[in-house]
Amino acid sequence: MAKYSAITLDRELCKSCGRCIASCNKHAIAIGSETNQRSGMIPYEIDYELCNHCGLCMTACPEPWAITEGGYDLENPAARIRPAKPAAIQVRRIPLPDLEPLVLKGNHASAVGALLAGCRHVFGYPITPSTEGAEYLARVLPSLEGVFMQSCSEVATVNHMYGAGGAGVPTMTFTSSPGFTLMLEGISYMIGAELPGVFINVMRPGPGLGYIGPEQSDIKLCARGLGHGNTHAIVLAPSSPQEMLDLTMLAFELSFKYRNPVVVAADGYLGQITGRVTLPAEMVEPGLPDWAVRGDAEHKNNLNSSILQDWVELEKHNEHISGKYRAMERDEQLSSEFHTDDAELLIVACNIPARMAKAAVEALRREGHKVGLFQPLTIWPFPIDALAKLLERVDHILVVEASDGQLEDEMRLALNKADIAGIRFDHLRHMGGILPDDAEIVRTTHSIMGVPA
Repeated sequence: MAKYSAITLDRELCKSCGRCIASCNKHAIAIGSETNQRSGMIPYEIDYELCNHCGLCMTACPEPWAITEGGYDLENPAARIRPAKPAAIQVRRIPLPDLEPLVLKGNHASAVGALLAGCRHVFGYPITPSTEGAEYLARVLPSLEGVFMQSCSEVATVNHMYGAGGAGVPTMTFTSSPGFTLMLEGISYMIGAELPGVFINVMRPGPGLGYIGPEQSDIKLCARGLGHGNTHAIVLAPSSPQEMLDLTMLAFELSFKYRNPVVVAADGYLGQITGRVTLPAEMVEPGLPDWAVRGDAEHKNNLNSSILQDWVELEKHNEHISGKYRAMERDEQLSSEFHTDDAELLIVACNIPARMAKAAVEALRREGHKVGLFQPLTIWPFPIDALAKLLERVDHILVVEASDGQLEDEMRLALNKADIAGIRFDHLRHMGGILPDDAEIVRTTHSIMGVPA
């Protein structure tokens, strides 16, 4: 079968702008008849009986890789001869010297974690109480050959992240609840196009603008509401500056592992408090995935898109994405336990309320009460496997949270899916920037256990 070096038009990249038609003095290019299912455009067609391969259309095309010189099968000119898939450049892990611990604000610890994870492309729009993370990165990234761009809005921010993630580089933003809400459409696009990106959401009270204090107001949004479609992302829930650093680094790893956004859900106090932070033994030098769109010849056949206009193909794409969710649910559950070996009552809490709960458990243990703490480090997927093992002998749970039952709802749904019943629930909740404190948790536990006041 004969081959010929000819002008090649990539139908998935053609934007149907018409410039190539105007440039061709042989009238060899015309609008096609079918919509390309991946691009959503009606690409042009080249008549190779008329084309003299002069290359004027290549010069006229505003899309650098839509029209190129490439091989064609003369007996089947519609069949593009594509080059081999580019080789991926693997991540390198670089040992760090032993360093003294640092005392860092939570937002700064997360920013340091991002740098150690290899992130050099950060976009954002200032919003309290998350802004310190972006300010820190804006100062240090230029000296690390990185880029911080203050976008004109949160909507612009997430679209910048779409572009950077599509180029295969680690990218992130700091935001807070109202700003995170504005990013949801873009997050849905990133999930649909299978692009990585890390969102540090330092949650504050709502609804609406609410206030700038702490609240776990976005748990249901992060776990169940990431834009339209069948959208999920791993949601990590730190409770200390150390976990802010560690879980931010993990977020980048998981984001590339699954080609999906990852959310780090902190709260307003956690972003602001300082704590002792130990740096890891290694930092990351990012690689380059084979799917990246880099604007070079090697990667020119790659395409990032969430547009699939064929219903059957779109269903298959959703099934593929849902398969990733099932893998996340199976493999990425994370939790921490404190005094659970002999616990008769279990406190469940995450973020700053987990710190209060830990202090309460210590006080209750000194009184002789067998109380333990279960701390979800992933809100989605909820760490039901570890919790289920504890519930083989514990049947009473106190949920402590700074929201109107959003954490408890995630836990109850996970229990229901696991067919675990017969659990007694109590809860301690605050909202609007007020947090449950350790003394209040102790009093609530006393009341549940029938301990005289």
